[in-house]
Amino acid sequence: MNDQKAVWPVNYSCHFSEFREGEQFTQIHSLGLVLSGEMELDDGSTKTVFKEGELYSARKNRLLKFAKYPPKNGEIKTVTLYFDDAVLQDFSREYGYSAEKKENISTFIKPDSQPLLTFMRSLLPYEELLSTSTSTELIRLKQKEALILMLAYDPDLKDVLFDFSEPYKIDIKSFMDKNFHFNAKIERFAYLTGRSLSTFKRDFQKSFGIPPRQWLQLRRLKEAHILLSQQDKPVSDIYLELGFENLSHFSFAFKKQFGYSPSTVQAQKLKK
Repeated sequence: MNDQKAVWPVNYSCHFSEFREGEQFTQIHSLGLVLSGEMELDDGSTKTVFKEGELYSARKNRLLKFAKYPPKNGEIKTVTLYFDDAVLQDFSREYGYSAEKKENISTFIKPDSQPLLTFMRSLLPYEELLSTSTSTELIRLKQKEALILMLAYDPDLKDVLFDFSEPYKIDIKSFMDKNFHFNAKIERFAYLTGRSLSTFKRDFQKSFGIPPRQWLQLRRLKEAHILLSQQDKPVSDIYLELGFENLSHFSFAFKKQFGYSPSTVQAQKLKK
């Protein structure tokens, strides 16, 4: 079971430089607005840039990369509402909503709704108030209002928002070959393949012959070597694309695996 970690329901974010930190996994549903700058979301099959004044909504329990880019001499600002299962279950009981079918929509969407846009902008004057622990009742009202507007925009979102079922068991090999580049905990990979952590580790060993963490690092390093020898991207971009948390760890692991540094591969490519 995916125990949802407590997340403050309203997040006002501001960064003066490019920002990509954090686990690449959506634990709960969200609705947000880009106030300035740009934000890129990438689920491995679809990559979309959200510009100033555009809405974004991501569904829970998906692998998802994000990058926030500030404008020149400015800052990237976003405001995001989160909806955990407790909020959604209460709303479902109060209004009689339930998921009727498995809706296979993408990991994230770009809602084109003026009412939703107006609503998200209306949260800005409440930043100080909604950031305190005494505002629980007001936050619940804002979450409820957002859900009503989301369902008015697209009634089929009920099949996403109110689907409380657990992931079913799927093939580990095909899933990991497709998603190894996401920076996510082993527990997340286990959950998304429909397994407990112990079962995941056992099945993984049978499929790949080595433990998950060891395989992930080796697979990412091999892919990094390929990208460095074929593309002109800087090392600082490639290590992030492949799920490494910091450049120093990537460079150390790369040299330990291959006997030379990432920059050596790029230098050899330039000589050809």
